Amino acid sequence: MNKNINNVETNKKLFRFVSSVVLVAVLATLFGVMWYLRLQNLMNPYTRFMGKGNYLMIALYGILTILVINTFKGFSIGSGRISILTMSQAIAMGLVNGLEFIIIILMTRIKSLMWMTLAYIIVLTVIDALAVLIVTFLCTKIYRMIFPPFTILNIFGQYENDLVIKMNRRADKYRITGEMSCRESLDKITKELQNYDAVLINDVPSEIRNDIIKACFATDKRVYFTPKISDILIKGSDEVNLFDTPLYLCKNVGMDGISSAIKRAGDIIISSIGIILTSPIMLVTAILIHNYDGGPVFYKQTRCTIGGKEYKIMKFRSMITDAEKDGKARLASVNDDRITPIGHFIRATRIDELPQFFNIFKGEMSVVGPRPERPEIIAEYVKEVPEFAFRTHVKAGLTGYAQVYGKYNTTSYDKLKLDMIYCEKCSVLLDIQLILMTLRVIFTKDATEGVEEGAVNANVHKQ
Repeated sequence: MNKNINNVETNKKLFRFVSSVVLVAVLATLFGVMWYLRLQNLMNPYTRFMGKGNYLMIALYGILTILVINTFKGFSIGSGRISILTMSQAIAMGLVNGLEFIIIILMTRIKSLMWMTLAYIIVLTVIDALAVLIVTFLCTKIYRMIFPPFTILNIFGQYENDLVIKMNRRADKYRITGEMSCRESLDKITKELQNYDAVLINDVPSEIRNDIIKACFATDKRVYFTPKISDILIKGSDEVNLFDTPLYLCKNVGMDGISSAIKRAGDIIISSIGIILTSPIMLVTAILIHNYDGGPVFYKQTRCTIGGKEYKIMKFRSMITDAEKDGKARLASVNDDRITPIGHFIRATRIDELPQFFNIFKGEMSVVGPRPERPEIIAEYVKEVPEFAFRTHVKAGLTGYAQVYGKYNTTSYDKLKLDMIYCEKCSVLLDIQLILMTLRVIFTKDATEGVEEGAVNANVHKQ
């Protein structure tokens, strides 16, 4: 069975590779057709490319397509949700075509042709969006028919969580068919896992978990497990090969000085551009909010950033003016009647976040970093999860790892884990990737889900 599983893994990788090649080939072919029939004709007849030049343009388009789609994790055909994959791929192609538009304008150097070129690029983008939907849908369906999900044994600890429920929602990928307590003897667990393809070590004490992982390694079983904070810190460590004894180094310092300077320069540039480009949207939003109930357009609220330093965050007001008249801080809940009709729209579209560009410009927060929380909320979380304060080792951000991969109502401990992954991996390149991934999150509805009715914060859960 182990040999068969290894063969299945090899075949899965091969299928994903072939599917990705087909996807890129289709997109490059569509650009090639548009290039030969329309875009090439915009160039001066005396400077127009001949055979090799045309091939070079198509090859350049293919390379850009690979790089940008990979940045958006759009090649996870078979393992990712079709809706998320196609959205990521469509946004990626919009960026690729935008870059091609700039390249073509620079090549033609004829301003009068700019709008015609833009029209062709828009048509190409629409066709690309349809193409990625068709290719990804068909390849994913074929993948799921060829490769059914592995059977999984859930080994649980004393804490309850909803991980099994989340995994069961992806019946195409996970099939949890058995469970047993981690308190059973290791021999019994080892014997039981022989009946399954994989193991889920779900919220199990470290000592027991380590023994189970070793048993799984010995029997060639794949393992899913929920990480501890220490696991995330160790994952970001470096090898020290100075002795004949393995040694790891956790620096725990975040970005170096040069990267921090580049990040700050990027914050200033991006926030300046953001303020200029979104100023019409902010103006219209301000008018609508004020006309709705005559209340203030903005609200300022105390939030915490690096080192626990407090500052006043600026957002468009999405709730009624006396949303917290009882003086108690609490997050928005599902069907929260404090949110105004305009508030529902600006929260869903993230327009309420736009004034934070001013906070970024002033240096109070960054474009990328952990979500800034209120001191009262942090105090509540820290009572149950003291490590929650670790998030303030870096500057708070408008978007970030937890904002991209989590949701508004993600539990505090899971948010902490996501933010700690960023703290350990933070770099300028990762920031760029997260900024691009945020474009996808804007169109993901469940990313803005509130907490359960009556809750004052995301439920705290510590492993």
